[in-house]
Amino acid sequence: MEQAIMRSRAFLSRVSKEAKPEDVQVAQDLKDTLVAHEENCAGLAANMIGESKRIIVFKDELTGGLATMFNPSIIEKDGPYETEEGCLSLDGARHTTRYQRIRVTYQDHRFRERTATFIGWTAQIIQHEIDHCMGVLI
Repeated sequence: MEQAIMRSRAFLSRVSKEAKPEDVQVAQDLKDTLVAHEENCAGLAANMIGESKRIIVFKDELTGGLATMFNPSIIEKDGPYETEEGCLSLDGARHTTRYQRIRVTYQDHRFRERTATFIGWTAQIIQHEIDHCMGVLI
């Protein structure tokens, strides 16, 4: 179900808790909310809908579909560049450093461990959403 976008900087700046199998509905709510905002949004983290869990959903440029990660963590990064990003939860845009290629460990919807490499725009989206999980406001 589509959820309201969280705008509280105090809430968004908290580190999110580990996601558990019982949090699968949060992932579905994230997908529904992303679809509702698809014209100006490429990814969401659970804290952006008021759930302090390490769950992200994003548009995967390679597959053209939506992807979900539970408890994602960047384990490698390469090719730093400077960019400017906006966010549904915050007004305006901010400068940040991103990486052209990242390697991420995460759990899938069955909570199986996965590792994958992402490049370009998809890598940038994932980095932004993982920042949300870590309480970093971008």
